[in-house]
Amino acid sequence: MRKYSNWILMCSVLFISFIVLPNILMATDPGGGGLDDPDAPIDGGVSLLIAAGVGYGYKKYKDNNKKKSII
Repeated sequence: MRKYSNWILMCSVLFISFIVLPNILMATDPGGGGLDDPDAPIDGGVSLLIAAGVGYGYKKYKDNNKKKSII
């Protein structure tokens, strides 16, 4: 169980750092804030899709391990 909790913790830290780190870096930009007219804005929808993908992958991983332990 400890192996899984370490894996979940590592994925959570990476996911949060990918979401929070770009915002921090743009906030400290002395030039005034990056691009004026971005072609494709990335908003909360993309982060929800990523979170759903991570959750679905984790569920498939657990189901696959259950199936292996039964056989």
